[in-house]
Amino acid sequence: MEVLLMRDVPGIGTAGQVKKVTDGYARNYLLPKKLAVVATGGAIKQSQSIKEAAARRDAKTLGEAQQLADLLRQTMLNFSAKAGEGDRLFGSITAGDIADALAKEKHINVDRRKIELSSPIKQLGAHQVAIKVHPEVTATITVVVEKEPF
Repeated sequence: MEVLLMRDVPGIGTAGQVKKVTDGYARNYLLPKKLAVVATGGAIKQSQSIKEAAARRDAKTLGEAQQLADLLRQTMLNFSAKAGEGDRLFGSITAGDIADALAKEKHINVDRRKIELSSPIKQLGAHQVAIKVHPEVTATITVVVEKEPF
């Protein structure tokens, strides 16, 4: 029996594929668990239209992410913080601080978890910080930390 997989099934295939399986496997496992439907012409056309809509939506999302990344690449954030000897900060600049500054100063909302900092910034100077805008798009911004006068 030919079935159209609705979800990924280990050992059989991925969602959207048409696969030939034994009648018993289809009737007793795949169909009752709604992992697959019988591969009719209508079901295959519906699956293709869903795939095309998803591809268009993904392309639009990727385009928007590219625009946001271009905007972020031109962004420079300035922080002033108290520092001691050796240009070491008394506190630190975290991903949350960077996200708040982007929202406040540049009106760009970025989730702090998308900001890739291996550890908080604890030194004065310019730092390059990567922001994961989309799974396929990463932008790098410059964060400048200056010494705050006492």
